[in-house]
Amino acid sequence: MTIQEEQSRHARRFGLPIATALVMGNIIGGGIFLLPASVAPYGTISLVAFVILTAGAIALALVFGRLAHRHPQTGGPYVYAREAFGDFAGFLAAWSYWITTWVSNAALAVAAVGYFDVLVPVHDSTTATIVAALAIQWLPALANLAGTRYVGAVQLIATVLKFAPLLLVAVGGLFFFDTANLGPFRASDDSALGAISASAAILLFSYLGVESAAVSAGEVRDPERNVGRATILGASGAAVIYLLGTLSVFGTVAHDTLVGSTAPFTDAVDAMFGGTWGGTAVACAALVSMVGALNGWTLLSAQTPYAAAQDGLFPKVFATKRRGVPTVGVLVTVVLASLLTVYNYTAGSEGVFETLVLVTTFTATVPYLLATAAQIHFLVSGQSHRVHRGRLVRDSVLAVLAFTFSMWLVAGSGYAAVYQGVLFLFAGVLVYAWMSARRLRAAT
Repeated sequence: MTIQEEQSRHARRFGLPIATALVMGNIIGGGIFLLPASVAPYGTISLVAFVILTAGAIALALVFGRLAHRHPQTGGPYVYAREAFGDFAGFLAAWSYWITTWVSNAALAVAAVGYFDVLVPVHDSTTATIVAALAIQWLPALANLAGTRYVGAVQLIATVLKFAPLLLVAVGGLFFFDTANLGPFRASDDSALGAISASAAILLFSYLGVESAAVSAGEVRDPERNVGRATILGASGAAVIYLLGTLSVFGTVAHDTLVGSTAPFTDAVDAMFGGTWGGTAVACAALVSMVGALNGWTLLSAQTPYAAAQDGLFPKVFATKRRGVPTVGVLVTVVLASLLTVYNYTAGSEGVFETLVLVTTFTATVPYLLATAAQIHFLVSGQSHRVHRGRLVRDSVLAVLAFTFSMWLVAGSGYAAVYQGVLFLFAGVLVYAWMSARRLRAAT
């Protein structure tokens, strides 16, 4: 067997089902298992915030679908920003997205250890905790290094396994629904608008990952059609799970109990079926959910630097691809995330890791803003090869809604996150200056 045949055997393009699973799996990580308790203090008015956010996320998904139809290349927001505004904007999109992915991977691993501890107690030993966190990171990385064929298989299996228990609560909970458990519509002292905004600030980042299929467009079969479909189906599926799951937990767990709950889905399962097995069931579901999200995010963490490296905006080594996967990008990402994880457990400085994670909520929105602004640029400038004349009004409305949604994400990050996130972006300017100078020297 030749090397090319060996590569193609392990590299396989994603069809619509796997591309959809990639979007859904990356949107739904482990946060859903805490969301109902997080917004319960505001009352059922938080469901209104969910509906508003869902509309914004769907608008963003539709914009990504339109952009991917015209630009079906790996890189997603990086490709769109560079096409519209040039190299520097493209670099900022790639740089900020890359920061988001590897810091978020470390956060997912740390959160997954909390659920793993329910099944196999490791909290008494720092060494055991670190080993568990690193194993949770490296197993999805190894699946990525094995090739896109295995990435897709892991993602599809993880998506099915994670949604089975979530659907059990989301749909099954409706049969045990008791309106007496709902509590007040507005439970806080805030005004209606204030309560919606406050709960939205917590829920805002539940939809990060909607760009997953667009970022991996180069690995998707027939990307002009399938990227847009997968993005919309994945975002819509995640929205249904979010809304039904939160509503079911509200209706099965008494409001006063839910406000102080640290495991709302566990409490819902126990209330529905009795016993105390809910904790183990939810821990398994959460662990599968996070490993699936890590599998998808690890791939995405390498795709954007890969696209930028091909254009000379990232070091060339990131353009190395084997078995359909940018292997260097995967390795660099998992090493950085591992180092950050170890630092989190050994530094002993409270709040450092949480601050870094909060920063990623800002850096994740920079590519969204640039991508939606690129779509507005294409529409206003009237570039015929990028604009569908018959859908001009609809696409314009969607682009403005998606841009507004992205701005809301930035506002929800908070002042500290925006301030420190800008510092991360400015650090990238130095990298851009170095790469730009190297390209100029090579050209002359």
